[in-house]
Amino acid sequence: MGRAFEYRRAAKEKRWDKMSKLFPKLGKAITVAAKEGGPDPEMNGKLRTAILNAKAENMPKDNIEAAIKRASGKDGAVYDETVFEGKGPHGVLVMVECATDNNNRTVANIKSYFNKAGGGIVPTGSLEFMFNRKAVFELNKTEGLDVESLELELIDAGLEEIEATEDMVFLYADYTDFGTMSKAVEEQGLSVHKSTLQRIPTSPVEFTEEQLVDIEKMIDKIEDDDDVQAVYTNIA
Repeated sequence: MGRAFEYRRAAKEKRWDKMSKLFPKLGKAITVAAKEGGPDPEMNGKLRTAILNAKAENMPKDNIEAAIKRASGKDGAVYDETVFEGKGPHGVLVMVECATDNNNRTVANIKSYFNKAGGGIVPTGSLEFMFNRKAVFELNKTEGLDVESLELELIDAGLEEIEATEDMVFLYADYTDFGTMSKAVEEQGLSVHKSTLQRIPTSPVEFTEEQLVDIEKMIDKIEDDDDVQAVYTNIA
């Protein structure tokens, strides 16, 4: 299928596959959630979700507990959550979510990634309308799960769309319904693999394999940054 395709596949396979980068990012998300809503996951939905996602990536229990403790430590770092918007190679639109204890460092790093790729940061809010914020739940498709019945059960909780593959079921809702949906999914006793807030492009764009090579190089650089929690694009 060509060298460009092989590069793209390799880039996707290695993304988030570096445990030296992944676990600190997951730990930071846990610390931020615990700092905001308290250390009890039963009373803190955001923390419960962060822990669930960490477990889905096989993060050790000790690491999870240490991340929670850091939130209440007097000497613990205080993280600010911020979003950068930019345009990359070939006009690709990019949203970068960060959690940082040094905003000046993060701003400088993110700007350099875009600039070196021939793109640049745009003013905050410029691309917001190009993405819909959605609550996305990934469920393990267990034997006997009736997708149609599940859809009817979850509509009142805010379910907008449901997709099923051979082994997974994806639930989509508005980001404001994340808490309601999370509770409804738990009440259904479903096997949740991961639940996240994502930015989904309103008008996805097709890029050539050659263009994707350039785009993936920039995204890899951004995702490797310790302060970056998630990256979203308008790639179809």
